[in-house]
Amino acid sequence: MHGTRAQHLSLPRAADASHHAAGRIGPNAIIQTAEALRLLLGEDATDRVFAAARLENYLSTPPAEMVDEAEVIRLHGALRTLLDEDTARAVSGKAGQLTAAYLLANRIPRPAQRLLRLLPARLASRALSRAITAHAWTFAGTGIFTACPGRPTVYEISQCPLCRGHRSDHASCDFYAATFETLFRTLVHPDARAREIACEAVGASACRFEIDW
Repeated sequence: MHGTRAQHLSLPRAADASHHAAGRIGPNAIIQTAEALRLLLGEDATDRVFAAARLENYLSTPPAEMVDEAEVIRLHGALRTLLDEDTARAVSGKAGQLTAAYLLANRIPRPAQRLLRLLPARLASRALSRAITAHAWTFAGTGIFTACPGRPTVYEISQCPLCRGHRSDHASCDFYAATFETLFRTLVHPDARAREIACEAVGASACRFEIDW
């Protein structure tokens, strides 16, 4: 019974999946990064980062629709350019947590959340992974998302927008890892942890996230 109900779990779509082909990403990638900057560093630092990304207009008028993935790429590039490594990663991770909190408050129906919490973790992780896969076009842009449910659950994003054109000696997609971890901790298991175990910025073929509990 649980398995049957989990298979039919679905979440409402925010727009049309054709946005994927056009390279569009949900506005929370910008809105929650601004909020994370304000919370962790204050208004002046927020202004500097958004000015460097040529996105200062979004501070007075936050985007209400899907945004061009190039804007998200520029914003994360500005974070890495203007902030030290640890601070940039902290801001990106905080933005991911805030994005997950927004999804839980506004996008994932309460009945679906209650069902996931009632399911055994393995079934809940599979149901949540199906929902995330169905909505991957809202956060991966022209990147290609794949999921391998189980324990651990493994997600991959090839042609990942967050580290596109970026080279580093460490994994750089803290925004995604924090979003996945917060969703799993809330809906699957309170001890869930998401780690980026491979990253295109380091030379991997895809950015790979492992989620276990």
